[in-house]
Amino acid sequence: MKSQSYAQRHPIAFTLTAIMACVLPAAADVTLAKVFTDNMMFQRKQPIRVWGTAEAGEEVSVVLGKKSAKATTSAEGKWMAELPAVEVGDNLELAIKGKNTLSLKNIIIGDIWVCSGQSNMEMGLGGCLGADEDIKAADFPKIRRIKFNHVQTPQPQAEAPTATAWQVCSPATAGGFTAAGFYFAREVMQKTGVPIGIIDSNWGGTRIEPWIAAEGLPLVEALKAANPGGFSGMYNGMIYPIIKMPIKGALWYQGESNGEEGQTYNDKMQALIAGWRKQWGVGDFPFYFVQLANFQNPNQDPAGGNGWAKLREAQTKTLSVPNTGMAVIIDTVTLAEGGDIHPKNKYDVGSRLAQWALAKDYGKKEVVFSGPIFKALKIQGGKALLAFDHNGGGLMVGKKAGRATAVAAAGEKLKRFAIAGADKKWFWADAVIEKNLVVVSSPGVKEPVAVRYGYEMNPDGANLYNKEGLPASPFRTDDW
Repeated sequence: MKSQSYAQRHPIAFTLTAIMACVLPAAADVTLAKVFTDNMMFQRKQPIRVWGTAEAGEEVSVVLGKKSAKATTSAEGKWMAELPAVEVGDNLELAIKGKNTLSLKNIIIGDIWVCSGQSNMEMGLGGCLGADEDIKAADFPKIRRIKFNHVQTPQPQAEAPTATAWQVCSPATAGGFTAAGFYFAREVMQKTGVPIGIIDSNWGGTRIEPWIAAEGLPLVEALKAANPGGFSGMYNGMIYPIIKMPIKGALWYQGESNGEEGQTYNDKMQALIAGWRKQWGVGDFPFYFVQLANFQNPNQDPAGGNGWAKLREAQTKTLSVPNTGMAVIIDTVTLAEGGDIHPKNKYDVGSRLAQWALAKDYGKKEVVFSGPIFKALKIQGGKALLAFDHNGGGLMVGKKAGRATAVAAAGEKLKRFAIAGADKKWFWADAVIEKNLVVVSSPGVKEPVAVRYGYEMNPDGANLYNKEGLPASPFRTDDW
């Protein structure tokens, strides 16, 4: 009887073996982490790190343009090569060689910004006010973007949860970009010529806690004893995998899911920023964030203090952290839109974040990057005199329509100012601009001690601006 082959004697085993041989790479094959794809961006003026897996002990060479480096794979099968910094470059090829060869095309060198937070950062350009024309005109090969999937894990992960490969910004791709990130990138790129990369890593409905690195908690006194159980899950899955990749900075739009908080949110913001900076190890990189917009119906109680009032106050306090900036957007939602937690005007969000970056990071010293921020209160002659930082060309009563820059509102009065005496009884106040001060008074308060402005869930009608069209942040002078 003729002897049977192994395939004939074990047909199922042979079939499985054949299938596995097709779908699994050879043990010796060099692989790249998923964040490395065609069309990607590397951070300029920083070491370029490339990593992946290969057979233990295998030497891997990496070449990008005229730069090259080698690495030896560890016993765990991991390797990372570090190339010298590159100033500029586009249409570069990244070549990786071990026992096999990999090649990535159309690589560009520029500035990478991580865009993180919850749904208002995740919101795609395609659903935004006035975006149709912006998408049609979005032929920007110097803007690149990669999107991450939603992942939450108890331990830091080695692999980024890529939802897309790196994409070149075009009319075909722009609609899916984070809208806030797109407008930021477009503004900076057009004003400077610097290519901008967006790492789109965000998750709708999330609180701040899962985004905080565990290493950030001990860096904030109020959180040193915090239970780490509620923290870090999204950081572990969606931020940690890329901390070996140098970046320029971070943009953050979150807070709605922590809207019941006050000072505790400020503590968490400090931990978020400090932890990310510590883990990335590229210094105190810029961290620019968005103050929450108007939501729900205006409050008719001059005392305010409802809803997100204290959350916005906590966000403003975060400006005390070095190299941070805040985009104020309480003028971007009309009263009719007040019930929408997802404001459709993301143009102003991205553009105002970009003002901070242009002034602070790209040498555009002439750019006014913030609206008025309360600085000091002085009581004089039964009136409260308020001084501000970031007056720009001067204070004004402003009005804004759609995406247009706010302009002076001739004949209109300042709104949403309230005043109180030592009895803590609040009255809507008369407020006028005198030079670089706002003078606040009320017939019902003979001896004022405190002022509030827009200190409520929906400060609809708040209209203090600087002449560059940037709105003042809501504030209170008391701590009652």
